[in-house]
Amino acid sequence: MRFDRAVSVGWSLLPGCLPLLWFGLARAADDPATAVTLPVVRVTAEPLAAPVLALPAADDTVGGEDLRRDRPQVSVSEGLGFVPGLQLRERQNYAQDLQISVRGFGARASFGIRGIRLVVDGIPATLPDGQGQISHVELGSVDRIEVLRGPFSALDGNAAGGVIRVFTEDGPDRPEISVDAGAGSHDAARVGVQAGGRVGAWRYRVGASHFQTNGFRDHSAAERDLGNAKFSWQPDDDRRLSLVLNHLDLPEAQDPLGLTRAQMTADPSGVDPVAETFNTRKRVGQTQGGLTYLQRLGPQDTLQAQAYLGHRSTTQYQSIPVATQTNPLHPGGVIDLDRDYQGLDLRWVRQTTLLDQPLAWTAGLAWDVLMEQRRGAQNFTGSGDTWVTGVRGALRRDEDNRVANLDPYLQLNWRWAPQWLLQAGLRYSNVRFTSRDHYIVGSNPDDSGQVRQAAWLPMLGLSYQMAPGWKAYASLGRGEETPTLNELAYRAGGQTGLNFALRSASSTSAELGLQWATADWGQGELALFETRTAHEIVTQTNAGGRATYQNAGGTLRRGLELGWSAAWASAGRVRLNSSFLDAHYRDSFLACSGTPCTAPSTVIPSGNRLPGLARSTVALGLDWQPPTGWHAGAEWRYVGRIFVNDTNSDAAAAATTVALSSGYQWRGEDWSVDAFARVDNLLDRRYVGSVIVNDGNGRYFEPAPGRSWWAGIRSRWQF
Repeated sequence: MRFDRAVSVGWSLLPGCLPLLWFGLARAADDPATAVTLPVVRVTAEPLAAPVLALPAADDTVGGEDLRRDRPQVSVSEGLGFVPGLQLRERQNYAQDLQISVRGFGARASFGIRGIRLVVDGIPATLPDGQGQISHVELGSVDRIEVLRGPFSALDGNAAGGVIRVFTEDGPDRPEISVDAGAGSHDAARVGVQAGGRVGAWRYRVGASHFQTNGFRDHSAAERDLGNAKFSWQPDDDRRLSLVLNHLDLPEAQDPLGLTRAQMTADPSGVDPVAETFNTRKRVGQTQGGLTYLQRLGPQDTLQAQAYLGHRSTTQYQSIPVATQTNPLHPGGVIDLDRDYQGLDLRWVRQTTLLDQPLAWTAGLAWDVLMEQRRGAQNFTGSGDTWVTGVRGALRRDEDNRVANLDPYLQLNWRWAPQWLLQAGLRYSNVRFTSRDHYIVGSNPDDSGQVRQAAWLPMLGLSYQMAPGWKAYASLGRGEETPTLNELAYRAGGQTGLNFALRSASSTSAELGLQWATADWGQGELALFETRTAHEIVTQTNAGGRATYQNAGGTLRRGLELGWSAAWASAGRVRLNSSFLDAHYRDSFLACSGTPCTAPSTVIPSGNRLPGLARSTVALGLDWQPPTGWHAGAEWRYVGRIFVNDTNSDAAAAATTVALSSGYQWRGEDWSVDAFARVDNLLDRRYVGSVIVNDGNGRYFEPAPGRSWWAGIRSRWQF
């Protein structure tokens, strides 16, 4: 039976199976041998401040060691492959960020990460317009990554699919220093250093890394430096102050663009000639800092204040034909962005009672602002036969954009019975876009303007402790996904200015879930969800190297997610992630299908699948990790077929890959050394690593490398 058919059958059988499951768990509750006390895991300094397994939501935590063990530590995608509902695409292109989607949200992003809320040490990595970046995370410093999926994620603001929170490590009690180095295929190399310790009430953790590669594909070399520092002061249990500083320097990352199917078939490591003609590339610099202060006022009340600010500069050279760029209304082939962002979050948490039962509520106000200076220039100089491409030319766009939100929010947690927990939340999302045009030349008019997008976002969830170590839950909520500045940046028909007619997409999500952690059954989760979205944001036109966007009708995302892990023998672990996603359009609409396409003329029928998403994914991992000596791991992954456009006329084929790793760890009283090697794509399969959804030139495919290797060593000393 096909996997997707099996899941469809599971949907129809699930209601009938629930009574049987309930009966089995009731029997388990009567058996003392199965009783296991769940560890309390707290999510601190976040709106959802509650034990993780008490939340009526699908959530996962991946520890820092799982992110680093036997891995290159180049991308967060390396260690998140066993989180259900998460689809990660490694583009092999460091000029573009990862492609991350949660439950079908974020797949269409061609630049940055959208539809998902990203937070690093309390600092939003998703800006007020809904677009995020995660390339600044220094994996050597990470303590854990938490992934929240489902309706309750919208309590964090402008996002629909989920929230990914990254927490870096605090300083240890004893001073320590660690160094790691590694090298691998395609002349890739990375070196990192970490140091931490404690001085009285102060703790510190600083880290830095350097990475470089020539890339699997032609014209894909990159170099990157990361730095992270965290200082915390906690003189007693009632006060805590944390300061986080972060820096990213990407001096140049070549952009190999995508390939057509014919190009990929001929040479998957090749590049379209226009990439080298225009020297497509990107330069990024980012520096940011955040300060968090927590004050406990008594046994019932806690106040928290958080402030952050940062600056990010991006310069990108694109492969737009010279003849197209010479149009006086065209913004050119160089995008130059300077972004300053800052924000405040004030929060009051109170522990009280309602009807003599424990009640906790959190009330807060979040203010975030992004100030962007957007400039466009020609990616050539000269004229006629003297054109020189790949260099910055004449200015063609100059504007100041501002996006700000002021969002009040409230969350209630009421344990009205020993086994029952009711959670409710409400957030008012209020985002204002303002643009002031400074490039008013000839036929190019003043395109200044503003628009506001606002919505109430309610959530309701109920969880029930069915038996020791078992929890069932149900949740319902709404989410809002505003268009990003990059989606607003261009208008159809070659018109200038921002596309203020583009509206937010709104979603209503429902979820049923089961979570467990017992000695006999291991730790796992099963989630069944459905999300209906109105005014879905989709591609409208593709012409002149620019994509414009429109609001289509409704979409439906429905899925089943299973995650499970268990220990075996003395040092073994098995992990399984299996997800099914049915994501399709509920309403027909007109879209572009030609190259170029200046007006939508092709009917996309209802029932067509949303592009960029695999219907089914499976990951199986086996690990042997004793404290010292030999260790090893194996990973098997399957990703289903992925359509590349709204017409569903072409697709990346399903792919299966295998990875193996092994190493040896020496450990002394105050030191440890771990050497390892790994092989990815062991069977040397040809497959597509990611797709560029609705690419206007038909260059949809970003091939993955064949068999590749990495070897590294990590050492740590305590003093």
